[in-house]
Amino acid sequence: MSKIDIGKKAPQFTLDGTGGSWSPSAAGTAVVVYFYPRDNTPGCTQEGEDFAAAHAQFKRAKTSIVGISADSLEAHRKFKEKMGFPFELLSDPDKKVCKLYDVIQEKSMYGRKFMGIERSTFLIDDKGVLRDIWRKVKVNGHAAAVLAAVKAL
Repeated sequence: MSKIDIGKKAPQFTLDGTGGSWSPSAAGTAVVVYFYPRDNTPGCTQEGEDFAAAHAQFKRAKTSIVGISADSLEAHRKFKEKMGFPFELLSDPDKKVCKLYDVIQEKSMYGRKFMGIERSTFLIDDKGVLRDIWRKVKVNGHAAAVLAAVKAL
């Protein structure tokens, strides 16, 4: 059972990111917060590229985008620069925000089970209310689905 629900205030946090310290309340706009497992992996790179490709449309809809993973700030800087992402990447090395948003889940790779970040996205409106949640995200078509939800706000 998730600790957060649609229609309720989104949990607040502050994390260091590629553009400095960041928190949802300081954004002043609706915010798409997407959690991803790791920089420079195929799925995470594609997800970032898809959000980057739609960035202008999100901006016209007065919505900011931020990506969060447990990677270091330096890894995020290199990943953002390499990919040319027009949005911030936030570092959550101790996974406090990941736990706050309940995205640390049991995963399995090559038969080995481990706890890791489940690809998830949260849409928070400009009043700080959680408007939509996507869990166990499949990358293909995801950014478009999130954009459609933003336009429906």
